[in-house]
Amino acid sequence: MEFDLPKTAAAFIVVIALGVGGMIGADMMETSTVLMMVAPSMIAFGLLMLGIGVKHGEYRATGR
Repeated sequence: MEFDLPKTAAAFIVVIALGVGGMIGADMMETSTVLMMVAPSMIAFGLLMLGIGVKHGEYRATGR
């Protein structure tokens, strides 16, 4: 399966939504705390890891 921008964005959104939904559903913190603090940090970390993963994939694809 090849990942293009729409598939990657959809997978990213689904993973973040599952994480945020789980935190809200578990009732560990107030919903406002999850939405204002946890969700943005999950998005920032996810984008950082996505960027590192893409660059590593480019490195591996060039045959070193």
